[in-house]
Amino acid sequence: MTERLFGTDGVRGIANKELTPLLAYHLGRAGAYVLSETHDKPTVVVGRDTRISGDMLESALIAGICSVGANVLRVGVMPTPAVAFLTRHFRADAGVVISASHNPVEYNGIKFFNGEGFKLPDAMEDEIEALVKNPDGRIQNPTGPAVGRVVTEDGLRPYADFIKSAAGTDFKGLKIAIDCANGAAYRVAPLVFRELGAEVFVINDRPDGCNINVNCGSTNPEVISRFVREVGADVGLSFDGDADRLIAVDEKGQVVDGDHIMAVCAEYMNRKGLLKNGTVVATVMSNMGFEVALKKAGIKTVRAKVGDRYVLEEMLRGGYNLGGEQSGHIIFLDHNTTGDGLLTAVKLLSVMVQEAKPLSELRSIMKVYPQILVNVKVMDKTGYGKSQRIKEAVEEAEALLGENGRVVVRPSGTEPLIRVMVEGEEEQVIKDLADRLAEVIRKELS
Repeated sequence: MTERLFGTDGVRGIANKELTPLLAYHLGRAGAYVLSETHDKPTVVVGRDTRISGDMLESALIAGICSVGANVLRVGVMPTPAVAFLTRHFRADAGVVISASHNPVEYNGIKFFNGEGFKLPDAMEDEIEALVKNPDGRIQNPTGPAVGRVVTEDGLRPYADFIKSAAGTDFKGLKIAIDCANGAAYRVAPLVFRELGAEVFVINDRPDGCNINVNCGSTNPEVISRFVREVGADVGLSFDGDADRLIAVDEKGQVVDGDHIMAVCAEYMNRKGLLKNGTVVATVMSNMGFEVALKKAGIKTVRAKVGDRYVLEEMLRGGYNLGGEQSGHIIFLDHNTTGDGLLTAVKLLSVMVQEAKPLSELRSIMKVYPQILVNVKVMDKTGYGKSQRIKEAVEEAEALLGENGRVVVRPSGTEPLIRVMVEGEEEQVIKDLADRLAEVIRKELS
């Protein structure tokens, strides 16, 4: 584990090694105790994805929550955004999801939501973390009737109905191919699209605890691309393990990533007067072609740091209702408080139906600029901000590209790497610039 337990997306680690049942138990105790300071006997919704370690961590987490007198609504295997929604739906005081999203099966994570379905504020996470590391006798052990109890709730039906209500139309006549990544969407995604009237073809909907994200899902879009062509579908939808992301594929098998999806939905919402403040929040990694396309449509782009929490912070600060990442983690804030793959899918399909256009035509709103990514291994990434030579090299590259390109140089959040991204209209020019910048960084920091 890193020195700080909570990262940008909860507590993550290799299950049973870094993220142990004992740590899950203590997180449950500390989290429920912190909540009990503001709620007399808190109720916490607990859901998880399909990883084999989910049973183990769920049992430990729930034991911790109940041991301080809080109650649990256990909703079982559910997408991460479903837990955020169900926390509000059941009027619970908090929600916890056990998932490591798109990561390999050996990883797992624990992520808390407040009663409104938002990620906990840093101050509350810090308080939970401090109690995990040093309980200092504050957390009591109630006995008898004061111990917490567990109730199992059906979360699938309310969440499915919520997603369907956001569609605004039915999907009769559409042939939809779905890749469930052997993850949390395996039951709810096919159900939703069938009930909306589509003809549905599904793959990777048989989780065995170990096959989540394995050669499938949103990180392997070539799988849904092949499947769309095989079955002759109008559209392909590929989710990740906890279904908070969507990568789509058009009827020709062309990938429609998060940038394309946001561009299509933003242009439609803006025309209908539904895009708040005429603005979309993207990250620094969104393609320049996305910004150019939105500018042509009279829409402003605000860029946030990489990470859905930073996108959400910017959306709340500016009063915007659409934002997201190239990876397909997209937030429709009028409906849910976090990235929601199923919600994104129904919004995208609604545009197809309302506009009566194939996805291949809609995706052409945006021309993808060539983009070169280079990861430079360094001895000490903290020296990046202090190097005058690196700063000058970045400024030279930016001056050369002018308005026809972009340079983003940033340290990795988790590895000893400096990430270099150069975008522009001519591939050879940006490749040369990226190589030049990488060489300067190597010399300065290795």
